[in-house]
Amino acid sequence: MIYELSLHTAGIIVSAFLILIGLLGLLKPDFASLVQRFPRSRVAGVILLTVCLLWTFWLLATIQMGEFSGFRRPLLIALPIGYGLALRFVDELLAVRALGILCLLAAEPLLDAAFLRYETSRLLITVFAYLLIVAGLFWVAIPYLLRDQINWSTRSVFRWRCLHAITLIYGSVILTFTFTQY
Repeated sequence: MIYELSLHTAGIIVSAFLILIGLLGLLKPDFASLVQRFPRSRVAGVILLTVCLLWTFWLLATIQMGEFSGFRRPLLIALPIGYGLALRFVDELLAVRALGILCLLAAEPLLDAAFLRYETSRLLITVFAYLLIVAGLFWVAIPYLLRDQINWSTRSVFRWRCLHAITLIYGSVILTFTFTQY
């Protein structure tokens, strides 16, 4: 195990994130305009990509690589170089690509926490982790897709509130199972 994250802790983290996003969307209508500016935000892209660099660097430095351990040092050198090149040459939708990478990195500890657990309710966290993986893959490969998804969801107030209500309910269900099952 790379991460020492229990299913209870993972449930608290996921539910807190989903409840926070759901409440922000429901209670702050001007949050939609902030979200619409996110895909082209250079500052958000640099911050998220830096978080991804640090997380990936830590993973690469600490995981057991088995027969590929000879590649550790070249990868540790190439990672900051790739980070610098991405900051220099990837101006278009950098925040979306960095968010996609972060989603891919965040899914692994959630799946690791639910691995070999017998509770059926663990599937709520597992489904969320796989949604992160699918979204992350699409956002890294096709970054304008997030911009289109944001535009679609902010087209009407009813749609915006429904999506955030669903997010709030899903987070609340995970929180309930976290304290009753895990």
